[in-house]
Amino acid sequence: MSTVAKAISLLEVLGRGAPEAALADIAKAAGFDKATTRRLLVSLIAQGLVEQDDTTRFYRLGAGLTRLALMREAQFPFLRMAVPVVEALAAETGETVHLSEYSRRGLITVHVIESPKANRVSVPPGEVLPMHATASGIAFLAFTEEHIRRAILAGPMPAFTPFTISDAGMLAEHVAAARMRGHSTGSQGFEEGVMSVAAPILGTDGYAIGAIAVAAPRVRMQKSDIERLGVGVTAAGREIGERLFGRLPGEKRA
Repeated sequence: MSTVAKAISLLEVLGRGAPEAALADIAKAAGFDKATTRRLLVSLIAQGLVEQDDTTRFYRLGAGLTRLALMREAQFPFLRMAVPVVEALAAETGETVHLSEYSRRGLITVHVIESPKANRVSVPPGEVLPMHATASGIAFLAFTEEHIRRAILAGPMPAFTPFTISDAGMLAEHVAAARMRGHSTGSQGFEEGVMSVAAPILGTDGYAIGAIAVAAPRVRMQKSDIERLGVGVTAAGREIGERLFGRLPGEKRA
């Protein structure tokens, strides 16, 4: 693992769990020795990406990450354009709505609005969504480039629940169905008891750059609800794409 990769892994460790962590705990979670961990943290502190409390000596994510995020958002205002659509869909459905964006590391949850209901689905911001096990992943695969789709179909496809799709042929069928419908459905593939409906967000080249999904407890979802949510997420995904890039050539409204 390169030095850069190790440093990024420390940022990810600090982004999970408690807001602050001790050196020993960070080293254990990352799988590094304490000397290596301390050296990397010192470098990250120098760049403002990590901070250390003067009293407790615990480490936390630094404000420099916010600066980088703002710079990225200024260049590509994905969240600014998408969040109003996510909010509207959450208000309309009363269920948890989450937005994800694709990077080389996978499909990453970048914004979540949880349902106000007591029995609801929680999706942690920053979570990497497995392509084969989530409605968001399948919606993305249905509209992504062929080489990305082939790589996922080639596996591995780890099982998260007894209902996870772990067969390439079955996954290909789900992807093809999602492409025909314009949205995907997922039932308990990543978490038992959860049903999701998702649609892609397309870039100017017609390929997916992310996905928007509605997730709800399976016991609350009837067939008519799934169909209704499919229409809603498809429209939401299209609206986000239009806000970012304008109407795509040849695009027709459902």
